[in-house]
Order: sequence, then C-alpha cells, then structure tokens
Amino acid sequence: MADLGDIRTGRHCTFALHAHLVFVTKYRHRIFSDQHLKRMKDIMRTVCADFEAELVEFNGEENHVHLLVNFPPKIALAKLVNSLKGVSSRRLRQEFPDLAHHYYRANRLWSASYFAGSLDGAPLSLLHQYIEQQNRPA
Repeated sequence: MADLGDIRTGRHCTFALHAHLVFVTKYRHRIFSDQHLKRMKDIMRTVCADFEAELVEFNGEENHVHLLVNFPPKIALAKLVNSLKGVSSRRLRQEFPDLAHHYYRANRLWSASYFAGSLDGAPLSLLHQYIEQQNRPA
C-alpha cells in the first residue's frame, strides 16, 4: 500500500479511514504507569501492523487509553478492537506480573465496552493534540 499523506491506496481502492478508540480498564481500576503505557503502545503498534493498519497516535491515563488508528476498508473495526484488547491484555499479564491482581474475577484487563468514533472531517491535528494532552501517569 502506498501512503499519500492521509490518503492511502490499496489494490482496488483509495481511502482515508481513521478511528478514535478508547479502552477502559475493568471496573475503571487505576493500574497503568508510564512503563505499562510505553509497552502497550509497542504491542498495539504491532497488532495494527498485523492488520495492515497504522497506529497514528497513542496515549493514556491510569485507567484508560486513547488510540488513533488509520485502517484499510477490508478490516472490520470490531475485529481489530478485539485483537488490540486481547493481545495487549495477554502480553501485559505475561510481562508485568504485578498487574495480575487487577484481573479481578473475570480475569480480564479491559472492560467489555469501548468507544469508537470516526473523525467525520475533523482535522487530524485536533485529535492528535487531544490525545497528546492526556494526563499520563509518571
């Protein structure tokens, strides 16, 4: 796929699809440190690449994360979200045993729900700025 700024091309289409995703921890537990968020960004970037998507922006606070994802039209957004949440939960549990006690009862890191919003013509720079300004833990 060629990249033409915000417009990408595939074999049979040209597209500019961006989604703003927000994932919240189960029971809104405040569990993430800067170290967790740095590793999570790498994990999420890898998962996006596996889907031929691009993680454009990532940031978070102690109990939630924001992602700006550029994805091709052949990808079902719900499948991408499922992989992002599943893989990040599994890898963080393996790499940070101190998080295990936050996988309370349901044995899940993330709440089952999530937010997904399209940009609908809003400037990308505005969303970049919003995500960058999250109160990231130290």
